[in-house]
Amino acid sequence: MYSVEVRRFQRVVAIGAIGISAACGSGSAAKVQSQQVSGESKNNMEAGKLSVARAGSAAPSNAVNASRVPVVLFFGTSLTAGYGLNPDQAFPALIEERARAEGTPIKAVNAGLSGETTAGALRRIDWVLRTPADLVVIEAGANDALRGLPTSAAKANLEQLVAAVRQRQPQARIALIQMEAPPNYGVSYTGSFRRIYSDVASKEGLPLLPFLLNGVAGIARLNQADGVHPNVTGEKIVADNVWKALRPIVIQLDRVAKSG
Repeated sequence: MYSVEVRRFQRVVAIGAIGISAACGSGSAAKVQSQQVSGESKNNMEAGKLSVARAGSAAPSNAVNASRVPVVLFFGTSLTAGYGLNPDQAFPALIEERARAEGTPIKAVNAGLSGETTAGALRRIDWVLRTPADLVVIEAGANDALRGLPTSAAKANLEQLVAAVRQRQPQARIALIQMEAPPNYGVSYTGSFRRIYSDVASKEGLPLLPFLLNGVAGIARLNQADGVHPNVTGEKIVADNVWKALRPIVIQLDRVAKSG
């Protein structure tokens, strides 16, 4: 059964899906449907690469051994990038602050890119994985749902993303964030989309983090004008939610780093 937050999120997205999709940098629905790939522009892709390059440059190639601080790579969409916010207000940066305050410091790398579908993420993942990481947190699929792309394709892309991480960085842990679909395409699609995350997590043996926007979705005072992207206050709640789920993993990584 869907939570109140999920239903609120679905209602808001249903009303403003076209505007939200444009804000995220997507192309026309017809183009996306025919190509079944993401609608991000070349400029957005290059901006995303530059963001990761800058974040990754702070850590040497042997980051963990040199600093003894685990590197957590957040790979996702505009919701990870912190659309409409300063980089230090996005939830990955807030989680880095929270982890440090609790005595389990991490280096958070924000590899979010606005408008990206799972197909686009799959094309980008090899480049992003040039940054060494101890934990890769995958937030993907929301833009697939906005476009009504086949859930079978999204599921296959998520599985290939996991495979790419394991091939390029076999030592890295992987976590998957649950995302939800708007009701525009019917109950069957919404349910099918929701299930792909638990299916992938179960098949791949991954921890499945709760819906990213729990406690924030559909609440106007916690979101920007588009009703979907959290504002500064909402982002703090997102960070708290994600940190609660990630904290046990980070504690394990911290112990390994200190013992190594």
